[in-house]
Amino acid sequence: MFRFNNDYNRGAHPEILKALTQNNEESYPGYGADRWCERAQAEILKHLGGVKAQVHFIVGGTPTNATLIAAALRPWQSVISVDTGHINAHEAGSIELTGHKVLAVPAENGKLTARAVEEECRRYLDGGAPEYLTQPKLAYISSPSEFGTVYAKAELEELSAVCKKYGLYLFLDGARLGYWLASEGCDVTLADLARLTDAFYIGGTKCGALFGEALVLGNPALQDHFRTCMKQRGDVLAKGWLMGLQFYTLFQNGLYFDLARRADRQAMEIKAAFQKAGIPLWVDSPTNQQFAVVSREQEAALGKDFIFELSHAVDAAHNCIRFCTSWSTRNEEVAALIAAIESLPGCEEAK
Repeated sequence: MFRFNNDYNRGAHPEILKALTQNNEESYPGYGADRWCERAQAEILKHLGGVKAQVHFIVGGTPTNATLIAAALRPWQSVISVDTGHINAHEAGSIELTGHKVLAVPAENGKLTARAVEEECRRYLDGGAPEYLTQPKLAYISSPSEFGTVYAKAELEELSAVCKKYGLYLFLDGARLGYWLASEGCDVTLADLARLTDAFYIGGTKCGALFGEALVLGNPALQDHFRTCMKQRGDVLAKGWLMGLQFYTLFQNGLYFDLARRADRQAMEIKAAFQKAGIPLWVDSPTNQQFAVVSREQEAALGKDFIFELSHAVDAAHNCIRFCTSWSTRNEEVAALIAAIESLPGCEEAK
């Protein structure tokens, strides 16, 4: 079986394993107060265009989201997210567990719009009794979105402007950040993110690391005692150097972006195969996630040799299924999938 159901199905890139092995016998201070975390932070800061940010390493995406949002919001405040957003649909109420409401709004092509943020803020301000409502204080976005779609710089600028207008923080979930920044046509850089958001994170778990996300706090209002918030929520790893060394390895020579670029290129080959076979795609994704709308017969045929994820039912006869490439996807796996797509039932007339 060939596995395309996620982008974290193998351990870590060999360069990371090599670095961990070479440094395994060294001893380090605990809790991230070590030279590898310092070096990784310095490498990341080089990309931020001079923004005086803090960089914190947290083991996974869900705790990063929950800790940042809990630290940023007062008890009566809430977060705006699209209905398909990870914090709304995939985190088992982790945000609500911190005492904060998620204001879910309809997604447009998987994304949050500046218009939707403005409408939520006006609903709060113009409702006549704001003391009875939660106050929107943070806008949560992810890029790529849960459907692999991405934000253009102009969209981020609009979101940043409306958040500043209403005094909201803008937070970007970057679990798959590399696959966005390395995608063809991307006009956004890490420096743009540091300028336009208040906080964002660089996903390592899905892009070559064993585990770990690098949370970048650009807004000074979010920096005060943030490590204390991390400690309270169990996010300060005793062996923090393990994450610092991984991110240093990924960033010190551009490996992070090389791995993402390769995975995106493989995804584009899969995308082209579906298009050639006449199989519609749910969205136009330039990243490592591709969503195909297939008949139940086609889904069963692919399921004989490939593991993929069911996204949702489209109608009584069709499902939308997701294929993910990753830093570790092998070219022969992609070739096997393309051959299977070309031989799917019902695709002969498209050849």
